[in-house]
Amino acid sequence: MNRPTLKEIEGWPSTVGVAQAATAFGISKSQGYALVDLGTFPARVIRVGKKKKVVSTASIIKVLTETEPK
Repeated sequence: MNRPTLKEIEGWPSTVGVAQAATAFGISKSQGYALVDLGTFPARVIRVGKKKKVVSTASIIKVLTETEPK
């Protein structure tokens, strides 16, 4: 699993799947889904319909830029 750069993430669509979002945080797809189920995924998760969940790219960027050392 290659962790994407912030510049690459900025080019993502406005929402992405949990698996793709997990790569931004350097975690596995299965860990990402586990965090979603626990309600502790580090970015904003949006439920679409009964089962589908997507993650806001803007919230990923916000988390990453707030936690990066300056």
